[in-house]
Amino acid sequence: MLMPSPLSTLPARARAVSSAVTVALLLAACGAGPVPTTYDLSAPRGFGRVGGSQAALVVAEPTTVQALDSDRLIVKDAAGALSFVGSVQWADRVPRLVQTRLIQTFENGSRIAAVSRPGERMVPDVQLNTDIRSFNIDAASGQAVVEITAKLVGDRSGKIQRAKLFSARVPASAADGGTAAHALDRALSQVLIEIVRWAGRG
Repeated sequence: MLMPSPLSTLPARARAVSSAVTVALLLAACGAGPVPTTYDLSAPRGFGRVGGSQAALVVAEPTTVQALDSDRLIVKDAAGALSFVGSVQWADRVPRLVQTRLIQTFENGSRIAAVSRPGERMVPDVQLNTDIRSFNIDAASGQAVVEITAKLVGDRSGKIQRAKLFSARVPASAADGGTAAHALDRALSQVLIEIVRWAGRG
């Protein structure tokens, strides 16, 4: 005796919905490409534990343009057009990841008395505001390019105390996603060290 399948015992409307969901899932599975390889960014260590400022510092999440506010690795061609490297992605949105690694770089270098992100119940003396201008592979020059502007702002006065543009370039190839990701990580590490040393002078 044939037993009814679980689907055949459902009301007609429920069977239709269930079938539609099944077809959608199958189509999604067929259309999905290979899962991108995920890369993280580093917080530099071993660049010198020299005395720094005794200020309490809050590191805000960097601002940036919409194209860079994602977890994708971006290539910029000679005409300025942006495209994604499909085989790789970052472990988080670039601004959030840069914020986390910048805080850790301050901690690794012991350059600030106390450092945190906004909302962590610390009363800061200064806030570090940054803007990511470039975080991409420049196909024309064959380099990983990182450019970040930094501003130290008095928490009570709201006045900009200091501001500076930091940049680094490292040889890279957009053809190899892994090599490109590592090159951007190296360029960012150079910039993070420079920002930490600069901010810790006060």
